[in-house]
Amino acid sequence: MSHDITTILSGWEFDPHGITVRLVIGDDGAEKIQMRLELGVLQMELSGRPDGQLMEGCESWLDFYEQRQRQHDQEHPDGPTLRLESEDCERLLREGIQYYHRYISLWHLKRYELCARDTRRNLRLFAFVREHAKRDRDKLQFDQWRPYVTMMHTRAVATPLVELNELDAALGAINAGIAAIERFLTDYGQEGRSEECQELTHLQRWKEELSAGRPAKSLPPGETLTALPASPLERLRKQLGKAVSEERYEDAARLRDEIRQLGDEPPQQ
Repeated sequence: MSHDITTILSGWEFDPHGITVRLVIGDDGAEKIQMRLELGVLQMELSGRPDGQLMEGCESWLDFYEQRQRQHDQEHPDGPTLRLESEDCERLLREGIQYYHRYISLWHLKRYELCARDTRRNLRLFAFVREHAKRDRDKLQFDQWRPYVTMMHTRAVATPLVELNELDAALGAINAGIAAIERFLTDYGQEGRSEECQELTHLQRWKEELSAGRPAKSLPPGETLTALPASPLERLRKQLGKAVSEERYEDAARLRDEIRQLGDEPPQQ
């Protein structure tokens, strides 16, 4: 078997001004994500750790350290909390970058629910390091990315809701994202610089655009609504909105596939 990747790259040009990704079927029959790089290709699993590896029997280093922290707290209920050394944080940072590559790829593939899953995971990583890292510089190395990942998570959650015309749910997700970035600014005493935070202004502008285009909630005088039994498609759309709002992203991805199979491809923005 040849290890030369020339055939894989043939006809798939690198774009220096954008992100080029695709889904392929691996030798194991499962979907894989491939990201085109200037000197080759980056391949990632669709679930679990992007490189498909287990860390000390756990799905990821984050899961490993979270498990160790819970065990530590059980064994030392009145003692000091677990502290992460810089070496631990370096492991976690390298792993977080893997998830960054995957959620960016998922966004461009319009697999929004899975993008939301991975951004939520990295936000969990930041919170864990903030709480347990021994050194402030290690905490900041992660937390500086919180506004960006919060924005990406908000976009991934709200975009499919906008496509389904579930504007109330979408605006709720956007409001939650705005509040989370504002909390970040407050944490670092930067409330007065909110206009300089591009992630915050992006979400605020999106909120204004959606709010301006919302249909009226009330009916014209004399008109009434007649309740009709929900069709299978309508039920799926409602289940999708609920799954996204409850952050059950694997369920949401499955429901989106079912909606597509019924021939109701969500409209493009």
